Amino acid sequence: MRSPQHIFSRPRSLRLFSCAVIGVGLSLSGCAVFKPSVIQRGSLVQPDDYKQLKTGTSSRSDVMDLLGSPTSRATFDDNTWIYISMKQKLVPISFPNIEKQQVVVLTFDDGGILRNLRTLNKDDARYVSMAAGRTPTPGTKINVMQQILGNVGRYNPMSQMMSNSAYGGSTGPMNSMNGGPGHGGAGNSLP
Repeated sequence: MRSPQHIFSRPRSLRLFSCAVIGVGLSLSGCAVFKPSVIQRGSLVQPDDYKQLKTGTSSRSDVMDLLGSPTSRATFDDNTWIYISMKQKLVPISFPNIEKQQVVVLTFDDGGILRNLRTLNKDDARYVSMAAGRTPTPGTKINVMQQILGNVGRYNPMSQMMSNSAYGGSTGPMNSMNGGPGHGGAGNSLP
């Protein structure tokens, strides 16, 4: 007959082995969490593709066949097509880092023929800073005179003396006692 210690030692070693395997698996999977991931955004236009375009001879349909539809068009000019691509590296506990940025700007004439091709990269970018303070909105600041004169006519002490109502205010349309804001609740009750 086996001793009771032998029976319990085997499952204990199996439990320790299982815990070790799970621990190693979790530690290795945790490494994948901290691995930076690369994200590609926009129309990936290769230099070989846009170098095939010839200014003065290539048409819009040639560009569409070669590069596809543009990422954007100029706001007020339908003859300017813009292809934007960006490769971004996302690192945990950090801000996204732009590794590569490329903008291809194509300008067409009114006949649809390519007139200008420009390529811009990350070094051509212009960084915009936030304005300090708040943005002023016209018409929101009033001075002391506007405050004083703005209240003229809002309060009329003579309205209480001329009204027959005990609550003040006007008597409403056609001089009825139940109209207007100063009727004291009379006349607006439901049956």
